[in-house]
Amino acid sequence: MISVGDRLASDRHELADFMAVQDEFWARGWTDGLPVVPPTPDLVEAFLATAGLEPHQVVGVLPERGREFNAEKVAINAVMAGCLVEYFPVVLAAWQAMCAPEYVLNATAMSTSGAAPLVIVNGPIVKQIGMRTGTNVFGPGNRANATIGRAIRLCLINLAGASGPFDKATLGHPGRYSYCIAEDEESAWEPLHVQRGLAREQSAVTVVSAEAPQFVRDSTAVAPEPLLLSYADQIKRWNQHGPAVVVVNPEHRAILEGAGWSKSDVSNHLHRIAVRSLADLKRASRAKGDVMAGDEEKQVMLTARPEDLMVIAAGGQGIFSAVIPPGGARSDAVTTLVPEPGCAGECFI
Repeated sequence: MISVGDRLASDRHELADFMAVQDEFWARGWTDGLPVVPPTPDLVEAFLATAGLEPHQVVGVLPERGREFNAEKVAINAVMAGCLVEYFPVVLAAWQAMCAPEYVLNATAMSTSGAAPLVIVNGPIVKQIGMRTGTNVFGPGNRANATIGRAIRLCLINLAGASGPFDKATLGHPGRYSYCIAEDEESAWEPLHVQRGLAREQSAVTVVSAEAPQFVRDSTAVAPEPLLLSYADQIKRWNQHGPAVVVVNPEHRAILEGAGWSKSDVSNHLHRIAVRSLADLKRASRAKGDVMAGDEEKQVMLTARPEDLMVIAAGGQGIFSAVIPPGGARSDAVTTLVPEPGCAGECFI
């Protein structure tokens, strides 16, 4: 008879108590600096059982480093992060999205830009596990949002090696501890995962390499055009192209939806108006060369394509929305299904 934990291949460490676990894990570089839940064999097995996976099943690869990631290792990090077992399929989906070639995990995890993987969750799983979509959506206080995002960071540290001398972030940002939200699908807008080709009744995660949120404050606009000028003012500060996120709160959303504007209308309009003159860019050393005749009139778009601006509904009542700059021009956003038990969830959009 095989007892609980006998199927697991990871090394065992017998430690005296909870604090001994914290000291040992910190000394070995296995944590993000915060206390962790000891990943006991019974907990790891429970997470694997929830996902219907065998410990050895490969759930991601990092070819640049010759690494394969199995379900056991991802489960260990999810336990350490404080996840409940029902969160584990979301962690798996996010990790698999990041291992897709389009995400360029090796470069984004070790970049000096200090970007972080922003995990956006859609579908029935959001309510099933009690994720936050409204007030304080990026802030503390929701176990699912906080621990799913943290599990991804611990996987980056312990599986991808994005720590110590390999973490090259010049500054980093707080999202590198945990960066996970869910979209408010009570909105009239089409949810993000539906925009990206999935059915509304499916659960999915979208992962994008992202900098920290930049708040957009507007309490006076009553029509879409003046409102979106406030968003465009923030976008004009960005220094690189790539997938980005526009987070629209209910108050601003009411203005846009009330005027019949779709998400695509918003992204198309922002793409058109988020421009700077070539002269401005040259003066700021964001474009090469001296200012020449005609540069004042030449307009340069600060986003490569309208579809790079992923508009989502989230946040609580108030006058603040947010735009989130891209973390790296070489990384694409990736969407994957949250796996059903026994499915590896390898469905990328």
